[in-house]
Amino acid sequence: MPETTDEMICITCPVGCTLQVTHNGETLLHVDGNTCSRGLGYVERELTDPRRMVATTVRVRGGLHPLVPVCTVEPFPKPRIFELLGALRHIEIEAPVKMNQVVLEDALGTGVDVVASRDMPGTGS
Repeated sequence: MPETTDEMICITCPVGCTLQVTHNGETLLHVDGNTCSRGLGYVERELTDPRRMVATTVRVRGGLHPLVPVCTVEPFPKPRIFELLGALRHIEIEAPVKMNQVVLEDALGTGVDVVASRDMPGTGS
């Protein structure tokens, strides 16, 4: 595989360094532009296993509102985010909903749970 240089913006701290990353596929060769040590770890993860936190909504039956916000409890594999969103589109939970209630356990076999990120009382509450 040929050597490639890409530009990445580090998202691990508020500085948002622009990194020049030289790599050979998943093998990191050189990083320039990081002002803190976290940039190197970020680039290594991005090349081998990029992950992101995911936040969206799911439907609630009998809730004060028709949707409740949900999020992953830890970063989720980036290439599978749209697959996760598709799975969540088919979920409808029953009110009342408690914050941190598991909405989807072990999402897509990744070991990452999706939980409610706020309470949602029922219409009679």
